[in-house]
Amino acid sequence: MTTDRNSFVYILLCADGTLYTGWTTDVAARVRMHNSGRGAKYTRTRLPVRLVYYESAAGKGDALSREAAIKKLTRTQKERLVFSGSNLLSHEEIEQNRRLINRRPLRIKSRKT
Repeated sequence: MTTDRNSFVYILLCADGTLYTGWTTDVAARVRMHNSGRGAKYTRTRLPVRLVYYESAAGKGDALSREAAIKKLTRTQKERLVFSGSNLLSHEEIEQNRRLINRRPLRIKSRKT
């Protein structure tokens, strides 16, 4: 008989200001893995990353479903989620993240001449 381990869905703020969503059974270990360059291909070129949101899920299936749903959200909707009451980070961490997210780098489009 196997039992589901605790599963979590998380959002990372990447160094370039983008948000990455994933799932794991160990949030701290997964963030360390991302920051060591052994995480998702997407985050490898956007280091360092910072955990800005996580929530618990009943199991792997629920975590995968929630991850897919979050990935479909707009940037603004994801930011609202990060600052919501469902975030398991402390109030102080959420406020630090609010300042970082609001200070994200501007993307300047180059003009063709």
